[in-house]
Amino acid sequence: MPITAQHVRDTVAAYLADHPEEKDALSAVGEVVEQAGDSVASRKEFRGHVTAGAALVRPDGRVLTIEHRALRKWLLPGGHVEDSDTTLREAALRELAEETGISSDQVEPASDAPLHIDVHSIPVNDHKGEPEHLHFDFRFLFRTTADAVELQEEEVTNYSWQFADMLTAEPLRSRVMAATNRP
Repeated sequence: MPITAQHVRDTVAAYLADHPEEKDALSAVGEVVEQAGDSVASRKEFRGHVTAGAALVRPDGRVLTIEHRALRKWLLPGGHVEDSDTTLREAALRELAEETGISSDQVEPASDAPLHIDVHSIPVNDHKGEPEHLHFDFRFLFRTTADAVELQEEEVTNYSWQFADMLTAEPLRSRVMAATNRP
């Protein structure tokens, strides 16, 4: 069964239990979920839709970043959810495996709750017929000892294992650093 509006609500509620100070920043997620219902998981929901990402950390404290071909930016592995995904964490694991070749049996989830939920605007994409819209990116922390990466070259041009302090977005940066126990 695809990801439901109720699953998104429950995941946001679990996240806000740990990060109540972000309630206002995540208000758009709640508004779109109420308006869109279960279509909040569809990439064709242009008020906004959920996406899932993976912060994959090795024992040496390095986190995997990928260079996204279309956006030409360094990001965490992740992307749109699919009908076969039943949870947002499962979607993050699937995206990680697709983009990097690192399978779910090579990683250990740190928690059922996201490490971070980021709301950001995606620009117009005339090529895909997509207007500007919001992504509600649910980012989950995973640990691994793997370091061999096989890139999905249609979407990813490069990868790098970076120390978490090289991440620029807060609070993601500080949360990954805390999880890696690095000062």
